Amino acid sequence: MTQKGVLEDLKVVDFGWVAADPQVTRQLSYHGATVIRVECHRALDTLRVCPPYRDQKPHVNGSGFFAAYNVNKYGMSLDLTKPDAGDVTHRLVAWADVLTEGMTPGVLGDYGLDYESCRKINPGLIYLSTSTFGQKGPFKSAAGYGMYAAGYAGFSHILGWPDRGPLYTYNYLTDFFAPQFGAVAVLGALRRRRRTGTGAYIDLSQVESGLYGLGVSLLDYRVNGRIAGRIGNRDPYMAPHGVYPCRGKDRYVAIAVTSEEEWETLKDIIAAPWCQEKRFSTLHLRKKNEDELDRHLAAWSGQYTAEQAMQILADACIPASVVETGEDLFQDPQLQARGHFQYLRHGEIGEHAYHSPAYRMSRTPHGFRKASPCLGEDNEYVYREILGYSDEEIGDLLVKGVITTDADLGVIRQVR
Repeated sequence: MTQKGVLEDLKVVDFGWVAADPQVTRQLSYHGATVIRVECHRALDTLRVCPPYRDQKPHVNGSGFFAAYNVNKYGMSLDLTKPDAGDVTHRLVAWADVLTEGMTPGVLGDYGLDYESCRKINPGLIYLSTSTFGQKGPFKSAAGYGMYAAGYAGFSHILGWPDRGPLYTYNYLTDFFAPQFGAVAVLGALRRRRRTGTGAYIDLSQVESGLYGLGVSLLDYRVNGRIAGRIGNRDPYMAPHGVYPCRGKDRYVAIAVTSEEEWETLKDIIAAPWCQEKRFSTLHLRKKNEDELDRHLAAWSGQYTAEQAMQILADACIPASVVETGEDLFQDPQLQARGHFQYLRHGEIGEHAYHSPAYRMSRTPHGFRKASPCLGEDNEYVYREILGYSDEEIGDLLVKGVITTDADLGVIRQVR
């Protein structure tokens, strides 16, 4: 008999936007939760129009970016601005155990979907809001994406090289910190509801979530008054520490020497006269002469493929890793052994790879039930089977524009 997921009976309505909130509900869906993703053809989620696309052809249902964060979800379309949308949202809220949203604070309240209104319909509802700065404070109404939150949280200030300006973080880090806090907070609220029968409101700030990734730098400033700056691939307490070129096009190995014992081992491996020079004999001196140290190490690593260099150093217990490309990751034997990439057939993209959760649970394994939905793909199932509308009522909602369709794609409005 197939084992049920630990969240098999959990019902979730996802009014998400872009990346942060949808990743919370994706985590829940991995373990059996039924998740309904609410969208509108007239107000497209930004991720639906973000590359990469299948065959590089832009299409509202062809974004691999959107697909990655919405696996296992049912997709319904709904125009919240229509007067008759209220009955639909009322049924959704009454059905759900959890409601999540990632809009600018106050936006869902304009449609009667703020927490206080929803709890009157469903007192046991767990309601998660995630936004750039949270629901309180002078900047609460500031709309923004993860790149802005990462900059405000301090990541951009320390990312880059000393002689250049700050950089954006790759993929906007706070969009990936916040969902982990969000998922845990939802699970904690569900556990509390099991004991008390009461719901909860969760206010999640992306900026504050991101600060946890800078714990060492914040502590260093608080205790020592030092402000972290841009140091490229280097580390204040390790040398050598960086990414070094190897044989082949665009191939590199990352190396981190964490102690004097490891440095002595590395010297024996390289066995070159420069290793014995006094200017490299201590961490302090290696840091002082780090440019020259890196040039020597790059000359050594350049003799090998990235895989060879990693294996030589790993065999000697020196931390090192191939700097893997996307192609490398799909061929990686460790990821293959854990079954990390799972393939499902998407309605527009076709056969498509999806990430498994990074953790595994022995008694309640994760599962994949369906690829991410095309826009409004599951309208018939959601409106009829979950919300209980008759065929005649569904037809009426279509006529009134409450249920949007592909015909509405030419009338796109800005969403806050």
